[in-house]
Amino acid sequence: MRNPIDRLFGRLPKPARVALDWTLTIIGAVAIVLAIKAWVVNPYRIPSSSMEPTLLCARPAPGCTARFSDRVLADRVIYHFRNPRRGEIIVFKTPARAREVCEGSSGSSVFVKRLIGLPGETISEKRGYVYINGKKLIENYIQPARRDLRNYSAKRIPNGMYFFMGDNRASSCDSRDWGPVPRANLIGKVFMTYWPPNRISFH
Repeated sequence: MRNPIDRLFGRLPKPARVALDWTLTIIGAVAIVLAIKAWVVNPYRIPSSSMEPTLLCARPAPGCTARFSDRVLADRVIYHFRNPRRGEIIVFKTPARAREVCEGSSGSSVFVKRLIGLPGETISEKRGYVYINGKKLIENYIQPARRDLRNYSAKRIPNGMYFFMGDNRASSCDSRDWGPVPRANLIGKVFMTYWPPNRISFH
């Protein structure tokens, strides 16, 4: 079977056809990578300590414990087929209010945090423990020393909105500070840490 380039551009000299073939192959490969990045899977770097120790950020940033920041992959397709679930780590567009109240986030276009409260639920925090509709939430991913001992008065999460918190509760600027996040802001579910090599894991 003849190469499509040969069929379409048979009158061109062979070196020109080879160069054209390589050019189109490279352009096609780049287009596929960009499409995957835009619509399917996208990488993100962890810039702050709000998700320590689940996701690490690099020293000397405040509260960071690692030499290199974790880099994660987010599935940008999954929430087109199902609703977000409590406990999932999610990448979402930074809310406008967060830019105002969170130190160092003015230039951040996305946040990476854990989904805690779902639409229609009532959420509160007492002495470092979260309560959903009055029932204590079991969170094995929170280290005792990283709990926040402040109280958060019970509030109902509006329909279509989601309540996010960092795993490093004592050092996380999250929905307790700037409110719930609309569904439209959600980008994707973090499913893998891919860098550095010793941190490769699935979430």
